Amino acid sequence: MNERDRKQRLYVAEAGRLLRSGRISRREFMRRAAVAGFGFSAAGMLRWDMGNKVRANPVSANRRLYMQSDEMNSWLREVGGRFAGTTVRLSSESTAPSQITSDLIADNFTALTGINVQWEQTPLDQVLSKISQDTATESASNDIYYLDQSWLGRFALDIVDVRETYMNTDTDLNMPGYDFDDFIPELVPAIAEYQGTLVGVPFDIPIFIMVYRRDVFEELGLSVPTNMDEYLAVVRAINEAQLTNADGSRIYGTAGQWRSGHYALQCDWTAWLWSHGGSHTGPDNTVLINDEFAVAGAEYMLALGENMPAGATTWDWSGQGDAIGQGLAGIAIHWGEFFPGFDNPETSKVVGLMETGDLPQEKALRPASECSFDEVPAIGHQGGSCLALSRYSQVQDAAWVFLQWATSKETMALAAASSNTPVRQSTFDDPRVLEKARVVAGTTRHFPAILTAIKERMGTEPHFPSWADVSSTGAVIPTELGLMTTGAQDIQTTLNNIAAAIERAIEDDMM
Repeated sequence: MNERDRKQRLYVAEAGRLLRSGRISRREFMRRAAVAGFGFSAAGMLRWDMGNKVRANPVSANRRLYMQSDEMNSWLREVGGRFAGTTVRLSSESTAPSQITSDLIADNFTALTGINVQWEQTPLDQVLSKISQDTATESASNDIYYLDQSWLGRFALDIVDVRETYMNTDTDLNMPGYDFDDFIPELVPAIAEYQGTLVGVPFDIPIFIMVYRRDVFEELGLSVPTNMDEYLAVVRAINEAQLTNADGSRIYGTAGQWRSGHYALQCDWTAWLWSHGGSHTGPDNTVLINDEFAVAGAEYMLALGENMPAGATTWDWSGQGDAIGQGLAGIAIHWGEFFPGFDNPETSKVVGLMETGDLPQEKALRPASECSFDEVPAIGHQGGSCLALSRYSQVQDAAWVFLQWATSKETMALAAASSNTPVRQSTFDDPRVLEKARVVAGTTRHFPAILTAIKERMGTEPHFPSWADVSSTGAVIPTELGLMTTGAQDIQTTLNNIAAAIERAIEDDMM
């Protein structure tokens, strides 16, 4: 890394220390991180918000459902046992899968290998702070990194490419039956690779799906929309009907995550940008976000806004999810991570009423081959994370043994049975996951829609190093979009300003 990059990482690490001591706010930390070119993808921000709920209501593994194979146990004893007494360290956000995996370590990993694991679970700001400090100083204090998708370009040189170092060799350090090909193949380049380097192993994958009220559709005789024109027509029909819920609240056509200046607004916008043939980038590192296709996407977005509650411009993804759960929207394109909550009678007014459908077909779609920096246009916006092996670790082999166990079919299937979105193909067919595909809090009945979105409709933002600097909360893109969605600025001016900011960011990265 160059001196500028090193100083930026130390700046973020210091901001994390100030936040931890209460001397700056979370908002100020995010601002400082963005100044240094570090932001958080949709997954990161969702994990941050949901992590607060998980920490307040910890989850643990249902040990009765854990079925580690004899082959895995034998390998852990014989190969993992070589590293008995070694300690592997990692720091991650406190999410349901991280808590479930941690709960299994003592009896199912350490007892067999003798490898101790120190898994520190902290807010995501502290995860970034620790990784920034470690990599700036080339420290071995963490052996495994928990990487938000938006950080891949920044940390690609600080990790071990486990595909080249381990998987493509005949070493017995590779777990029998690990089956890396079982990870949904469309996910690997999107959330775990950077310019051909396998930065990490896929860990989670929030993604857009379409959800709608079955009772509203039945009452109005509506069909599930299959394309963009039909989707807008259905939204308008529901809104014009002015139906009400049992408590008297109105059912609007749709709901958005339109909070001005928030990254959620950028995520919302991408669905309409990409579905109308637009993209942020074009061939050879050009910027096309202000072309006629992007304008068409913005016009469509504003048309949807005419059929939302007025509060939509104050909602992030949680606000949109709460609005759907309270019955305020007849249809929406929303994060699949929120669907299990719609069947929770303690918090939802639409238990058993929400259904999923395939995302509507894009009106036009620019090929990924005509974009730059790994951007893949598609209506199903995704934001994922991965677990990566540190280049500076002094116990890389032991860490690789643990990383395989933590992301094995069995461990990840148990996390998915708690409704965490799967990243392995086999998990979708696991009996423990299928058993919860019914109306119940923590349902998995939305998983088929998730899988279709991942395999066929997944959209990925650009991955150039300073992307987070222009797209995250408080940055140029969501700030400019907020001016457009509130009527303070016209579409073309907004897109021109965004294009100029992206061009500057790319130029800075090329210096």
